[in-house]
Formats: sequence, structure tokens, C-alpha cells
Amino acid sequence: MPNLLNETPGLIAFVRTVESGSFSAAAKILRTSPSAVSRSVGRLETLVRARLFLRSTRALVLTFEGQSLFDKVAPLLRQLDTSDEVASREDTLAGRIRFSMPSDLARYFLTPIFRDFASAFPAIKLEVGLADRQVDLIREDYDVAFRVGGSGQGELRVRKLANVNMVIVASPAYLEKHGKPRSADEASALPFARYIVRGHPSPMVFAGGKQFSPQGRVDCDTGQALRAAALHGLGAALLMKCVVQDELNDGRLIDISTELDLPPQPLNVVHAFGSMIPLRVRRFCDFIADQTKSIPGL
Repeated sequence: MPNLLNETPGLIAFVRTVESGSFSAAAKILRTSPSAVSRSVGRLETLVRARLFLRSTRALVLTFEGQSLFDKVAPLLRQLDTSDEVASREDTLAGRIRFSMPSDLARYFLTPIFRDFASAFPAIKLEVGLADRQVDLIREDYDVAFRVGGSGQGELRVRKLANVNMVIVASPAYLEKHGKPRSADEASALPFARYIVRGHPSPMVFAGGKQFSPQGRVDCDTGQALRAAALHGLGAALLMKCVVQDELNDGRLIDISTELDLPPQPLNVVHAFGSMIPLRVRRFCDFIADQTKSIPGL
């Protein structure tokens, strides 16, 4: 039986390659070259005397032996990732936290993160990704992601932080032209600035399960773009109330969903650590949860 501890770099390279899908992606995570990752995996294959991947110019496919090894080794590496914190005091937490957050929420969270959390834990390195899309935590090497609505990948652990109130907003000129809808059916006939997810417009969902696919000539992939389109009268837009509160207060946008039954959406934090979430990540999620209490509209 080979001693796998003699090829720890190969085990790490192998697991990261499986999780990220390619030698190139694994190399970015490990901050090395694709050829170095390939050589490490090759040495591991020699040690275990089995082909772990079927290689082609376009893809890597795990063999039966590769899947078996991954199932055994990946949980152990996750435990090793957290072992440096087992005996740590709160003020000595160290390591990296790479997180993804919708760009519209950055205005509420980045200042306290940089001002308070970073000061409290100076040995923690922060990597910030602002994206309205649902990132792939494993393939893109994120520790946690903050999401409004569905949590996405089924294997992720989900922690609900708050409920987010939603509104359909439009400009005064739009309201004068189209009026305010009194039902979901009337809303479905209105032109919208649409939020696009993986090439398709996100449906408008109402309490009771009624929904429709909005129509319109402006498609956007960020909340900021939706807000801008609504401000310029190019369509109504479904947005988090907290991110348009200023525009609602000064009359630049009007809530046209007051007679509609829009359910709130959950603000979740998701991760792929299972029950072995690193302490630094847990403390970060606790910090964000506490910050949600001071955001108007949540």
C-alpha cells in the first residue's frame, strides 16, 4: 500500500483539479503553473499505480479510481484547511476569506467589513468579488457567497440572514403613461427592464405562486443597470427596496407594486464546507448577519 503522505502536493493538486475542472483552473487556485499541477498529479498516479483522469485536449474525466480517491481525500483536506484554527483565540484568527456579494449590497456591507471586521482580525486576508450572478463556489474558489433568493447548488450549506423586501419601481413619466397595475395580470402587460439569469429573464413571482415572464426591450445583469433603466423610463424594474429607498424618498422612482402581493426574498449566505466551516469564515458570517439589522428595508 503506497504511503500517500509522501505525495501531499500531488493530493492537493489532484483535489483542486477535480473541484475546479482543469489543470489551468487548479493552477490559479494554487498560484502555480498548469504544467506543475499536471506533473504533481502524474507523480500521484505513479504512486497509486492508477490513472486518475482520462485526458483529452478538451476535458478531464475522472476514472473510477480517481473518483474513489477523491471521495476519500477531499474531506481530509477540508479538515486540514480548518486545523490551523482549532486552538486559535478569536484575536489570532488568520487565513483567507474570499467572498462573493451582489453589487447592490456592497454599499451596505463593504464599509463595516473594511472598517470593523478587518481591524478586529488583522491577520485575515480578504478577497472581494462583487457579482450579481451566482458564482460556483468550488470551481471559482470562493469561501462564501451572499445571495438574494434561491441558494443555487444543492450541496451548499445555507444560512438565512434576513428577509429582503422587494418592490416594482418605475419613473413618474412611466407611471403617467402606463398607470399602476392592480393585479399580477395587469403587471404582466407592462414593459419591464428585465433581470437576465443565464440568458433568460428572471420570472416575476407573486405570493400564492402566480408568476409570469416579463416582457421588455432592456435586459440587464445587475441591479444597478435595472435601476438606471427604470430611472430613465425604459421599463419597470423589480428591485430590493433597500437599494432604491433614496430614489423612492425623493420621488425619482415610484413603487407601483403597492396593490400587488410581492413576497420578500431571503438573503442567504452559502458555503461548501459542510459541518466543518472554518472559524474565521463563521465569524465573518456572524458579522454580516449582525450588520443586516441596521439596513433599512431588511
